[in-house]
Amino acid sequence: QVQLVESGGGLVQAGGSLRLSCAASGRTFSSYAMGWFRQAPGKEREFVTAINKSGEVTYYADSVKGRFTISRDNAKNTVYLQMNSLKPEDTAVYYCAAGERITTMTDWDYWGQGTQVTVSS
Repeated sequence: QVQLVESGGGLVQAGGSLRLSCAASGRTFSSYAMGWFRQAPGKEREFVTAINKSGEVTYYADSVKGRFTISRDNAKNTVYLQMNSLKPEDTAVYYCAAGERITTMTDWDYWGQGTQVTVSS
């Protein structure tokens, strides 16, 4: 089992920045690829970004490419999401996910409880 706890969400003005963190406990963190998804009210949960087990390969949704950066620190069992140039359409609950493989679909093995990000215009 892997437990994931997100933090760092909040309210920010458009153009601002936030950094989300996801702390993992349980089985070996470095054994899992990590991802971030988001879900806005009335919408499906969507893929944002993912990083492979070693941190050498990353993937981004087109909507966040160039603005968001995913990283991981396997020594700290933590994955980060640096979000810059935030837009109102980035408003959503952001979820951390862990899995054996990277996919843009939602069939990851473990999920956090989510953290709210609100971007005001």
